[in-house]
Amino acid sequence: MASATTTVPNDLEAFWMPFTANRSFKKAPRMLVRAKDMHYWSGDGRKLIDGAAGLWCVNAGHSREPIVKAIQEQAAEMDFSPPFQFGNPKAFQLATRVAAMAPGDLDHVFFANSGSEAVDTALKIAIAFHNVNGQGARQRLIGRVRGYHGVGFGGIAVGGMVPNRKMFGSALPAVDHLPATYNRTEQAFSRGEPEWGGHLADDLENIVGLHDASTIAAVIVEPMAGSTGVLPAPKGYLQKLRQICDKYGILLIFDEVITGFGRLSAPFAAERYGVVPDMICFAKGVTSGTVPMGGVIVRRGIYEAFMKGPEHAVELFHGYTYSAHPLACAAGLATLDVYEKEDLFGNAKRLENRWADAVHSLKGLPNVVDIRTIGIVGAIDLAPKPDAPGKRGFEVMDETFHRQDVLIRIAGDSIVLSPPLMLNENNIDEIIDKVGKAIKAIA
Repeated sequence: MASATTTVPNDLEAFWMPFTANRSFKKAPRMLVRAKDMHYWSGDGRKLIDGAAGLWCVNAGHSREPIVKAIQEQAAEMDFSPPFQFGNPKAFQLATRVAAMAPGDLDHVFFANSGSEAVDTALKIAIAFHNVNGQGARQRLIGRVRGYHGVGFGGIAVGGMVPNRKMFGSALPAVDHLPATYNRTEQAFSRGEPEWGGHLADDLENIVGLHDASTIAAVIVEPMAGSTGVLPAPKGYLQKLRQICDKYGILLIFDEVITGFGRLSAPFAAERYGVVPDMICFAKGVTSGTVPMGGVIVRRGIYEAFMKGPEHAVELFHGYTYSAHPLACAAGLATLDVYEKEDLFGNAKRLENRWADAVHSLKGLPNVVDIRTIGIVGAIDLAPKPDAPGKRGFEVMDETFHRQDVLIRIAGDSIVLSPPLMLNENNIDEIIDKVGKAIKAIA
């Protein structure tokens, strides 16, 4: 048996790794053993710049002292408190601060532990809301093709990424999907919101015509679809969805698990786009990835619809053992402090054009067929190998880790970049230079 202190275990077999080619990884492991600020260290001692903020989540940078200290102090003071019928002060403090960051009357927060749990929570709240309002027939949920909403049965049902769905059966029965917003012919090499595609929101009218509005509970979309390869909403798209949902009494949910907490140069994408949804799902950046946490911000009217009946009775039969975990709340409060004191959202906004220029400079490299940028996010699409879709992207990821000393994300044959928001111009140049070298190396 490997020692508990071994940094590179001798036996890798016991861990069934998520969303990973397990057999390939275990032949040539990509081990990470330490992290600080903009960097990871590999098992063989190399320093790698983080081009992916871990997994979209380390927005404030790695192992930041104020966040680490807050977690340590909270663990020593109180490790756990039950979230059912009891509370801990930091949960209420964090909820207040998160709600204050959201636009409009999005002012109540229900805590979960991940983006997947946040999405399932929002979908349940949507159906329950219509129930308590006497519209129990509203149970249909509308997602979007190429959408990603986590891995719960609710999330994969409304999600639109085929590999995430096809092994697991029908999931939820009453689900429909809007068309994907991406069209390479019309949108190739776009910066920010594509000019083409806003009209695709009108397809919601067709879905209403097919099922009738009286059966539809909610529409859920990502303002920017991240996991499917960085697909920003086209100009006018989200505004049209809001108008159609208002017209028919349908709730609009923004999945901001990736876009929340500065990724698009604003606290939430809802603010950037000037659209107030009925709910916002968040996770990842709320604790900068240090302790798992997610949640749903809901509009005042949704919360108040449940606050009826006897005051001693539970209003919503939903929650998790680790909802508003004390360590996660402490981490969240400290993370929000770092964002504010260091003006990291402002830093993202200041660097957005510089970032876009750098990522788009890779146009013309071998096999690059499209590039998209928005906020501090970028995607570089590579032409797939005719006999092995996804393999070219995998080879670039392997090259960047083992030989270029930069960590990236891949989505099939798309290279996805989303570095910590504490980055500077030198970091941008380093990431793009190394990614460019990797693209050339595997051409």
